[in-house]
Formats: sequence, C-alpha cells, structure tokens
Amino acid sequence: MSTSMHAVSSLDGYIADDHDGVGHLHDWYFNGEFPLHEGDEGGIRLSAASIDYIRQIWARQSVLIIGRRQFDLMNGWEGQPPASKYVVVVSHRPKPEGWHPEAPFEFVTSIEAAFHRAEELAEGGDIGVTAGDLGGQALALGLVDHVAIDVVPVVFGGGKPYFGSFADADQVLGDPDVVIQGQGVLHLRFPVRKG
Repeated sequence: MSTSMHAVSSLDGYIADDHDGVGHLHDWYFNGEFPLHEGDEGGIRLSAASIDYIRQIWARQSVLIIGRRQFDLMNGWEGQPPASKYVVVVSHRPKPEGWHPEAPFEFVTSIEAAFHRAEELAEGGDIGVTAGDLGGQALALGLVDHVAIDVVPVVFGGGKPYFGSFADADQVLGDPDVVIQGQGVLHLRFPVRKG
C-alpha cells in the first residue's frame, strides 16, 4: 500500500485560481485519442504517453481522501468516486442529509482519522490524497509516500497552491521516479524522504 498526493498543477504551482476555477488545467484530459475507460467515447481521452500512467494510478487507488471544499464543489461526483472504490471526506460537517445514501463516501473530522479509515478500506490498494491544504497538511504529518504532479503549460499568477498553506519548511523529496512527457502535460512523481 502506498499513499500519493496527486493533482494537476499550473507551471507556477496552482491547482485552481482564487475562485476555484481550473481554466485550461484539465485540457489534456480531453486532447488524446485513447479513452480512459473502454467504450466511453465521450469521456476522458488521453494521449498515448499519458494513458498507461493514469490507468495504473486509477486501477491501484482504492481510496481517495478529499476535503469538504472539493466535495462541495464537485457535489461528491454525484456519489460515484472518480478514481477509487471509496472516498473519505475530511469535514467538520456531516454528509448532507439524504445525499446518495448508497454512495461509498465516509466523513471524518480529522486528517489522522481519514488516513486511519482509508487504510482500513484500502485492503492493500493505494490511497490518494488531494493536493491543496489537505495534502500539504498530510505531507507535513508524514502521511504521504509520493508527491505526484501533472504539470501543464499554464501560468495562473496566483490562486490555490498545490501544497496549500504547507508550513513544514525545507521538505526535501527524492529524485523523481516517474517523468513522462504527455500531450500538454508533464507527469512527475517524487518519493517523500522520511526520517
């Protein structure tokens, strides 16, 4: 089991603008010739360079940990996890009453509780954690094994930083163990040095 902090980032390190807009950050999800899911002609279409990498991440990831803001912005993907069997939401507010009662979403009140629950649910699969404040806090707590960034050639000039308000200065990561040049995206993954 491995835990990866993963998101798409602008070249200057932002995952969204100040109003949660993503602009052209996700264009590369739709500029390729290969559908992410067989038979899904209208969905995500990746380049040959990106398809295997993204398929492997999504196939191995059993649990995704997100914050309440992302849950609210996406309305929890209408109860259908985008890239995992389960989603654990860190929030001081409970699941909205009546919201997709069958959805494999759980709500917890702390990052530590989220990781504990994710490890129980993962059954040996990988755990993903979203970037931003939540991911930055998880990194500072030593809960992240890899930092994976899909860097796109877009400059925002400000917005929501990839590492959020990460306060643990001088975190040195290992050399990248994944470097893949896609179409409109550069996939990078760095192991986190611990201890």
